[in-house]
Amino acid sequence: MALRIIATGGTFDKHYDEIAGKLGFGASHLPEVIKRSRITIANTLEELPLLDSLEMQDIDRRRVLVSCSHAEEKAIVIIHGTDTMRETAAVLGVANLDKVIVITGAMIPYEIANSDALFNLGFACGVAQVLPSGVYVAMNGKIFNWDKVQKNRGAGVFESLS
Repeated sequence: MALRIIATGGTFDKHYDEIAGKLGFGASHLPEVIKRSRITIANTLEELPLLDSLEMQDIDRRRVLVSCSHAEEKAIVIIHGTDTMRETAAVLGVANLDKVIVITGAMIPYEIANSDALFNLGFACGVAQVLPSGVYVAMNGKIFNWDKVQKNRGAGVFESLS
């Protein structure tokens, strides 16, 4: 089995600009994160334009869909911003690809202390190897079907829809 990791940006991949005191994008952290995670499964990293998920448009979601559709790998992990993960998951879910697609991200950027990024990537890579075909959101040790998840912004967690 091989794994494709697709970087789309989100909080996971943001850099802190000490001069401006703001978060923004530079080069993806994913090459370093993959190396640091010591992922031993064969993997390919694909970097799409890095965006805050609130800035993602339909064209960006179609780009993610095309990447997943054309991927040779049957297991795919997408690094995505948490605010619109569900919208991208819906685009992928209704496409009904014969692949395991796991979308994950981080509430705290990778380069900031106490980030959940490293854990979430490792968890997503693990579950992508054992879940049946479908689209899932994997955050903070929980797995959700793409159409039964929501972000609870007040609590800063993902939870199942009833």
